[in-house]
Amino acid sequence: MYLRLNGASLLTLLGGADSSPALVERTWNGTQYGCKCYKGDECWPSDSSWAGLNSTVDGNLVVTIPPGASCHNTFEGPLGTIQTYDVGACADATAMFADESWTVENPAAELWTYFTNDTCRPTTNPSESCTLGYYGVYAIVAKSKDHIKAGVDFARENNLRLIIRNTGHDFIGRSTGWGALVINTHGFQDMEFIAEYSGPGDYHSQAVTIGAGVQGRALLTRAHEQEPPVTVLTGECPTVGVAGGLVQGGGHGPLTPTYGMVADTALSFDVVTAAGEFLTANAEENPDLFWALKGGGPSAFAVVLSVTMKTFPEQASTGVVIDINSTHTTDPEVFWEGVRVFHKHANSIVDAGLYAYFELAELRLHVRPIVGFMKETAEMTSTLQPLFDEFESEGIPYSTYQNHYSSLFDLYIDLFEDEGAGTSALTGGWMFAHQDVEENNDGIVEAFRTVVSPRDDMQNQGFIVGHLWDAGHSTPVSNSATNPRFRNSTDFAIVALQVPIGATLAQKEDLQNVLTNIQDAAMKKAGPNGCAYVNEGDPTQPDWQDHFWGSEYPKLLEIRKKWDPHGVFYAVATPGTEDWEVIEYGTRLCRRS
Repeated sequence: MYLRLNGASLLTLLGGADSSPALVERTWNGTQYGCKCYKGDECWPSDSSWAGLNSTVDGNLVVTIPPGASCHNTFEGPLGTIQTYDVGACADATAMFADESWTVENPAAELWTYFTNDTCRPTTNPSESCTLGYYGVYAIVAKSKDHIKAGVDFARENNLRLIIRNTGHDFIGRSTGWGALVINTHGFQDMEFIAEYSGPGDYHSQAVTIGAGVQGRALLTRAHEQEPPVTVLTGECPTVGVAGGLVQGGGHGPLTPTYGMVADTALSFDVVTAAGEFLTANAEENPDLFWALKGGGPSAFAVVLSVTMKTFPEQASTGVVIDINSTHTTDPEVFWEGVRVFHKHANSIVDAGLYAYFELAELRLHVRPIVGFMKETAEMTSTLQPLFDEFESEGIPYSTYQNHYSSLFDLYIDLFEDEGAGTSALTGGWMFAHQDVEENNDGIVEAFRTVVSPRDDMQNQGFIVGHLWDAGHSTPVSNSATNPRFRNSTDFAIVALQVPIGATLAQKEDLQNVLTNIQDAAMKKAGPNGCAYVNEGDPTQPDWQDHFWGSEYPKLLEIRKKWDPHGVFYAVATPGTEDWEVIEYGTRLCRRS
């Protein structure tokens, strides 16, 4: 939901004085800060300034209103009170709040709501309060690169917090920010397939150039429609924005065992820099920026307009599903022994060039699917038979089935399950290396048990989303800014801990402590050779610089200082953000003095 600025009547909601680029001095808990400019500060842009921005972006500046506001009588926003209740729109919001695609189309919404402060959710009580929460105040629904430049320039010149939001497919809250100006890039949907890439570098085969807003399933669908069909390395989730945070964070997916990280397949970027310049970054033009954009962190170095990526010939593939759940056993010890046996074979699975996606919670191990790209049924059976044999010898009940597909696309559509939106959770995660699994598999499974039940009063409240892949299987040497440890990976496991709607600040602090110091700590202890992944990891963890990027971090920090010396861009726990902090209970973004 949003309100479009369309005339003087709406400008009565606006207020403030002339803009100023200086940081705003504030003190919080005895520490001095210089902060971004927010509504209520003297530096907040005037009515005429916002109207001028709206004119520059051709009327595509909108007031952010949370997507559930239609179920509330009013939205009490920073620009004033707006009547929002609408029976039909409320019914739609209630029905669709858990739908990822619906949420993506809301210009400033987050698929997972914790970092919005869970404000203004659909309700049957219209008198409930509906406030801004941690959303931005305005969003530019960009239709052209000039709109993006205008937004970057306006934020820089007025010292506003700037959020780059593509799809809102974001566990860590980087697509939202209290009081910010949001630039929505989801409208950039162009796709151009190239028979032979002729740009710089030694790659001269098939490629595709995609706009910033193109999502995974849409890209794979168009790729499959080519003659002959091709495929692209993207994430497993259909709503992820490929050219946005995915490639900038590194990116992993079903083709990672065969072609490396998503960032390894990037050939060229067109961007808008923090200075408002249009640039191309590739192996010859701005090569340092090119390298940093390939896995150096989302919304950290520039706004991506488009990326050109390698494509690959489509191939027949085989998929396998394995389940151990409460229909098989209600004995926790039998269940966890099944988990131990499954994970014991993780190295063999990735050494065979396979990929696996699994979910792990109380009495539920759901492996769907194990992907064998270019693998026949007999080869998959041979690779997995030792696992099944050990299930049998250890008395582990399970179910499994296998299908062969004429293409990876057909497997993808049939076996990968859609995810939901609208939940509130904290996210962490850790990658276990080959050596960790070989030497300490039992310890890893004990860490899994800690994640699921982190405390006596929190039994069965955590869960894991695991990904078996080795980014170094076919790409042992990275050409991207991703952590080198990923080239010896076996299992990247996301840790999630649900947060009750309406949780108090004390409850949130306690749950964050559980995630960081109990759940993630157990994973790290069990996997000393591993690392974390910037797009699916705890941004509050100590030493995030090394955990996310390892030996690449010092170079990334230098590049960030070169391309964004004044901190126009901010995404938590990305290079160069060490001195920045969100203070005053999750609101103001400030730099420590």
